[in-house]
Amino acid sequence: MNMKLTAVAALAIILPMPVAAQDIAAEVGKQMPSLMKVYDDFHANPELSFMEVRSAGILAAEARGWGFNVAEKVGGTGVVAVMENGPGPVVLVRADMDALPVTEQTGLPGASKVRVTTKEGVETGVMHACGHDTHMTAWVGVARLMAAHKDRWSGTLVMIGQPAEERGAGARMMLEDGLYTRFPKPDYALAFHDAAQFPAGMIGYTPGYALANVDSVDILVKGVGGHGAYPQTTKDPIVLASRIVTALQTLVAREVSPLDSAVVTVGSFHAGAKHNIIPDEARLQLTVRSYTDEVRTHLLDGIARIAKGEAIAAGLPDDKMPEVTVDRNEFTPSTYNTPELTRDMAEFLTGRFGAARVHQLPPVMGGEDFGRFSRDDKDIQSLIFWVGGVPQAEFDAAKKEGRTLPSLHSPFWAPDAHAVVSTATEALTAMAMKLMSKG
Repeated sequence: MNMKLTAVAALAIILPMPVAAQDIAAEVGKQMPSLMKVYDDFHANPELSFMEVRSAGILAAEARGWGFNVAEKVGGTGVVAVMENGPGPVVLVRADMDALPVTEQTGLPGASKVRVTTKEGVETGVMHACGHDTHMTAWVGVARLMAAHKDRWSGTLVMIGQPAEERGAGARMMLEDGLYTRFPKPDYALAFHDAAQFPAGMIGYTPGYALANVDSVDILVKGVGGHGAYPQTTKDPIVLASRIVTALQTLVAREVSPLDSAVVTVGSFHAGAKHNIIPDEARLQLTVRSYTDEVRTHLLDGIARIAKGEAIAAGLPDDKMPEVTVDRNEFTPSTYNTPELTRDMAEFLTGRFGAARVHQLPPVMGGEDFGRFSRDDKDIQSLIFWVGGVPQAEFDAAKKEGRTLPSLHSPFWAPDAHAVVSTATEALTAMAMKLMSKG
């Protein structure tokens, strides 16, 4: 996940918590020394998508030790931990487990030194550059607190450790492996994500669309190669691909309503190998972002139409039409926060943490496959929220100096893990207890 730096005011004074909130906050405080050791372990031992065996084992062992019924290897390396505690709603709490092929450059004492060779054959460092180590650690904190205080809630808690969020595949794989048939189907689904654009401990929420549809599109542009000195004997795929790149910009600029959101970015353009040779083909790689299914369909159809139309205009025969491929396996659907639930929880969290720490934020064009857990079932209410991770002093200095902070996925991203974990653990625990409150 990646998000753009926004101008959000720094945290003011932390308002005193209501008396009813202090007990959970105190319990979180007692857990934090132990949880930070868990975090340090996760951070130093990151695992790429589909490889989260060690991380899943830690989550499973923690949950099993607290009395959950635990299933492993769900959807690959996924973990499902279920605790039934009388009648009431089913609440799902999710954490994603995978790290990224990024070599850490934070300079921290506990920085990851892990190196692997990817399935594509690339040797790389591995880092929790998206903060999933904080997600898993807060998951452990929630499991401990919910198990230790079963007298405060009634219902069924389903906690899942999800693989392969960075590949857009983990949620789909768990659902295809029977997540909602083998285990209780939730009435509510909750998750959080750390954020690199506002101060540590701040909570952000977005009713409705919060994150975008994400599609990866490959275009193979065909041509007729030849000598660069005699272009009239060729059909230059580089010129054709350049026309396609330019024409694609009209999809957002002239075909999508200004009131809708859309992105078509050509992130890769590869063609040719030598100065004086016109190649036979060029390859484009695109990322396509949207919120609604209607805009998504229009963009994908438009990409295919423009590629073919430009090829026809260039005089390519039918057997030389561009090949447009949408990678369905890594598609990430947009994430939609149930508005009523989101507003109720925002009011509840404001009461707990104070108005200085809870803010409504605009949606972003980053992607997150958490939306799959409620996408096809309107009876499931869903909410993912943000927890700021930028150390306050660093945030203040960057704002004063006018410099950009490291984003998620950056090798320099180093969140204030203590603030993220403590805030997220308290917020998720309190929300779950509220949704399953006795009486």
